[in-house]
Amino acid sequence: MFDPELAEMRFGCGLSPVVAPPASVPDMLARLTGPDEIALRFPVEDLTQFRERMKRSAEYLKTRRTMRGTPEAKIARKAQQVEKKNARIAQARWTAQRLLRRAWTSDGLRERLTWFWADHFTAVGKQGTIKRAATPHVEEAIRPHVTGRFADLLRAAITSPVMLHYLDQQRSMGPNSKRAQKKQGGAGLNENLAREVLELHTLGVDGPYSQADVRELAELFTGLYFDARAGFKFRKDFAEPGAERVLGQLYGSDKPNVADIFAVLDDLAVHPSTAAHVAEKLAVHFVADRPDPDLVAHLTVRFLDTDGDLLAVTEALLRHPAAWAPDLHNVKQPWEFMTSAARALAVPPGRFDGLKENELRPLLHRPLVVMGQRWESPAGPDGWPEDDSAWITPQGLAARMGWAMTMPARLQRDLPDPRDFVHHALGARAPEPVMFAAHAAENRREGVGLILSSPAFQRK
Repeated sequence: MFDPELAEMRFGCGLSPVVAPPASVPDMLARLTGPDEIALRFPVEDLTQFRERMKRSAEYLKTRRTMRGTPEAKIARKAQQVEKKNARIAQARWTAQRLLRRAWTSDGLRERLTWFWADHFTAVGKQGTIKRAATPHVEEAIRPHVTGRFADLLRAAITSPVMLHYLDQQRSMGPNSKRAQKKQGGAGLNENLAREVLELHTLGVDGPYSQADVRELAELFTGLYFDARAGFKFRKDFAEPGAERVLGQLYGSDKPNVADIFAVLDDLAVHPSTAAHVAEKLAVHFVADRPDPDLVAHLTVRFLDTDGDLLAVTEALLRHPAAWAPDLHNVKQPWEFMTSAARALAVPPGRFDGLKENELRPLLHRPLVVMGQRWESPAGPDGWPEDDSAWITPQGLAARMGWAMTMPARLQRDLPDPRDFVHHALGARAPEPVMFAAHAAENRREGVGLILSSPAFQRK
């Protein structure tokens, strides 16, 4: 069943002329569980580091509010604007680092799993400095947990400051909380986080929950809070007192605490509907939009048998025959297309060194916008669509072809001979028409562009 080239195309980041594909499923798993070498080679900030930016912004904001109308307030306002600008510049650098990780990793499966789980737990900042925190969120809350327990990943993602901010949990308070009793005009319960936890993160949109479950889970979640200066907090005065019934189980007491929230998350993490939902999503993302039902069932059983051990589930995926069907069905999302092209081109590791933000964004961010995938800006908490029809559109295809014809020469000064590049990019799966185009191209730019824009290269 195992095919090294197929392994790199379907479960990795694409073929490379300089990085050898894995030799076997055990080799893939060994790389996945080994040191995260590519993250060390191309580092980005995690949330702990990014929080220092948030602290400074919070201090500037405090000064502006407490010293309104003074010279000090004006200085703080300018400093806050500089902080936002620096975070935006850093975001552009991190995008380049993440592209280089995919271009040079020998552990493409880790990159793919990180992307998958980051999308499953979509969270982005909406304004201020935290607007640039999506990559640090992924680095700290997602990446370290992709081979651990789903329950631990769920905890980390849901209590991340970016998630709490994204789903407006910061302002949610229990109707009968101590804070609500002092507040004029009633309480402000927000159900966003509870709804997405049940609908997107665990049980699935057709899961066995009701609106009552959503509301009671939302009441249980009250008290979750993040402060840039103090870190993650549980605000007891915001928390709804008393027990909450979620899926028939009681959680909480008259003395609310974060342990009650972790208890419900742990139970949701191993629910049979969660297992089925996660199994379906994994099969769709890695294998086909309409995966083999036996593969989905196999992953579901493995998830349940191991209480959500994600390494065991990943191994089950890699060892199922359906995972090695020779035909490539799924269409690459724009980021996957761009990064797999960079990998096939062996874009130099230092290609982006010293570039300013206004030089990085035309290379990386703007092409994604034209292709329909604005960087770190999905339309909603359900993340990027998996269905091929979302990406195979006239505008999207035209954008990919335009990028393939113009951008490789900007990423790699010395373009490869198309007659060699067709094998670097497509391996043994290079169709005869693409082989012919590679040999008939009038120049390297045209030949490389034709190969990258071919339907064969668009699939994973």
